Formats: sequence, structure tokens, C-alpha cells
Amino acid sequence: MALLTFIGAIQEVTGSCYLLETHNGDRVLLECGMRQGRNERQGSRDNEASNRAAFPFDPKSLKAVVISHAHIDHSGLLPRLAKEGYKGPIYATESCCELLELMLMDSANIQEKDAEWENKWRARLGRPPISPIYTQDDAEKALTLRRGISYGSTVEVAHGVRVTFHNAGHILGSAIVEIEIHEQGLTRRLVFSGDLGNTCSPLMRTPTPLSRADVVLLESTYGDRDHRDNHETLQELAEILEQAQKDGGNVLIPAFAVGRTQDLIYYLGRFYQEGRLPQQMVFLDSPMAARANDIYLRHTGEFSDTDREYIRGTGTVKLSEWLPVLRTTQTPDESMAINRIKSGAIIIAGSGMCTGGRIVHHFKHNLWREECHVVFPGFQAQGTLGRAIVEGAESVRVLRQRIAVRAKIHTLGGFSAHAGQSQLIQWVSHFEHKPELYLIHGERAKMDVLQRTLLERLDWKANIPEPGDRIAI
Repeated sequence: MALLTFIGAIQEVTGSCYLLETHNGDRVLLECGMRQGRNERQGSRDNEASNRAAFPFDPKSLKAVVISHAHIDHSGLLPRLAKEGYKGPIYATESCCELLELMLMDSANIQEKDAEWENKWRARLGRPPISPIYTQDDAEKALTLRRGISYGSTVEVAHGVRVTFHNAGHILGSAIVEIEIHEQGLTRRLVFSGDLGNTCSPLMRTPTPLSRADVVLLESTYGDRDHRDNHETLQELAEILEQAQKDGGNVLIPAFAVGRTQDLIYYLGRFYQEGRLPQQMVFLDSPMAARANDIYLRHTGEFSDTDREYIRGTGTVKLSEWLPVLRTTQTPDESMAINRIKSGAIIIAGSGMCTGGRIVHHFKHNLWREECHVVFPGFQAQGTLGRAIVEGAESVRVLRQRIAVRAKIHTLGGFSAHAGQSQLIQWVSHFEHKPELYLIHGERAKMDVLQRTLLERLDWKANIPEPGDRIAI
């Protein structure tokens, strides 16, 4: 009998990690995510300690690793896994494998720079230096282990364990993971939703419905509510941009380099093509997002048919034609030069939850200005700077300075790349015979709401595991 251990993204939205152990002793790790922000269950303690803590398994004992998509909260500890001796294959979709190189090398660079910065302060305080969680060399080791698998193909990742990836519609290369376990003459099927996409998101296809499973792991990031209508959200964004232009300020948009940024560029391009974009300067201040754009453009076959045909219908074949006012910045000097612009600019920069990156530098120059606007197009995890601003903080600490929050703050939940409550329920309702259902990747309060709603609508009791819980598959 196979066993599944719930390790990460349990009653929280980051650090996705689950360990599958078969009857013959093979171990397969599903996800190897980094914890970001602060864990609601731990109060104010930073999650860096969790990312540095020993894995609850020996990395050398793993037969395979399976990754649903490239976001750091699902893949970010892969370099540490390789650093500690894992040498087996890392399975992901083909386009996810491309994005992993971008994401993990960037993350490793951040780890090195954060450690360097921290050690400068430690030296002044007489404290011993720290090492980065992992280095770029570690990331390169992990990247050599990638094995790209196309959607719909089945691969045996361990003895009697077969994995099939289905389109999750979340970001490029994102997958629903179907795992068949064949042992002792029986076949059991585990389905992990990964992060399911919002059916209103641009570019991506609708998540693939599945009908057969014995155990289902369902994400619950937005388990407590539905997203606002997409048309209304776009109209609100257009009105924000118009008002910002009248106010004489800039528009700051914190966005994940992979997924959210491409959605925003698509929408801003539509506004431009339709003559509805008042700003004449759109800055993409994220070298990683610019490289992600190139990867997206190499995989347009994964785009939804509707959006791909809309782009073709405008006669544009290049990003420079789709959104001609877009300017990408590569160097720190180019990034800093943006802050000389006081009006009429849209600035898209990472990180998406404002935990670091170039967006915090733009906050320093714009957050205290009443004429400026800040648009949050996605979920802000507990304990992040973005969450504090969204919840109405009058001032926040930015780059070791206290900054007043006087800019107008907007949240656009309709832009989320995650499925809303009704979409989650619709996707899981396709399963026959109500398999065992476990809610993961969500804050506890949101899980509780989704659990009650599943019971009311489908008469289906979902389980909410605790960290470290083990179940038989």
C-alpha cells in the first residue's frame, strides 16, 4: 500500500511539497516549493528558517521528483535538493522545463545577494556570517536533472508509478498531475490539481477535466470566493488608468514575472489596439519577465484558440507591434532612471507579493505620493508587504525605511491566475464516485469555507490535513 505524506502548502499557500512512498520502498517527491512571506500558523516568524530546515526525508533516497509548474512556491527548493545529493530525474512539462531555468537561476541569484546583504549587517553587529540557502551552481545542478514530458504523455517515474500531465491553465506549462500506482495487482489513482487556472485568464486554456481518481488533492487558494467578472475587472482597470492620467501620477503594478506579467501585457496591448490606453509609457522593469515573454512567444501553441486568433486578427506578429509603448529595462541604472518620471507611466515590476525585487524601489519613490496609484492584480500572502498594503496599512517598511502609504490602492481579483470557488467546485465535480478529497494550498479560513460549500453543493466531505499527516493511497 502506498503512503502519501503532506509536507508543505498545508493550510498555507506556499511551500508545496508531498512525498509518495510505494509498497516496495520507492519514493517520489511531488513538488519541492519554497515558502514565501510568513506562515499564518507561525505568526510573525519568517519562513527563511523553514526553507533552511532539514528535509523530512533523505534527498538521496528519492527515485524521482515531479513538478506541476515553475512558480517558486512549487519548485524553489529544487537547487537545495540537488545540493544535498539528489541526482535523479525531475519531471515537468516541456515548457515548464524552460521556465524552470529562468526561475531557479533568478532565485539562486537572489539567495546569494540576500546572504551578501545580510552578512554586511552581521559584520557590523559582530555576528557570524550565513551562507545562501543555495547558489547558482546548485541551481545549475538541479537543471541538469530536468526531463520534459508533453501533455497527455505517460511516463513511469518509479517501479509501478506512472505520471501523466494534463493542462492546468494556470501559467505556461502548468499541469494537473495524474499518478497511477500499480502494486500487488491493484491500480490506485492519485490526482493533484496543481494550481488550477482561472477560466477567465487570457492566453491559457481551460483546465482539463478528469473523471477517475481514488484520491484528489485540490488547491484552495480562493476557496472562499469567486472572482469578479472579467469584463468588469477590465473596465475597472481602464478607469484606474484614466484616473491616474488625470491625477498626474504613475501606476505601479507588482506582478509575478511568469504568468501575471504576460496577462497584463496582453490586456494593455488590447487597450492600446482599441485606443483605450491613456499612458504613453509602459515599463516592464523585470529582466526575468522579459525573458519569460520570449518563452511564452515560443509556445503560442499552448495559448487558447480565442486569444491567439484575436492577436492574429490585429495583424501584429511581434510584441513591439502589440504594445509599441512597452519598454523593458535590463540594468539597475535603467531601472533607477524610471524614478525620474513623475507622471504618465505604468510600471510593472516584481516581486508579485512585494517581498523584494525592483517594485520595492518604485514604492520608495511613489507610494507616499497621493497622485499615484498601485494596482494589485493577484493574491497577497499573509505576512508579505503586499498584504500589509492591501489591508490598509498607513505606513510600511520599505528598504529599511518607513514609508507612508498615500497612493490610491486597488485590488483586481478578477485578474487572478487561480480558479475561484465555483471553478474549483466545477472542476472537481467531474470526478465519479466522490474519491477521497483533500484540500491543500490555501489559508485555513478559506479551506473551511470551501469545505462547507462542497458539503452543501455536492454532499462531499473534504478533508483538511495537518502538516506531517500520512494517508494510504
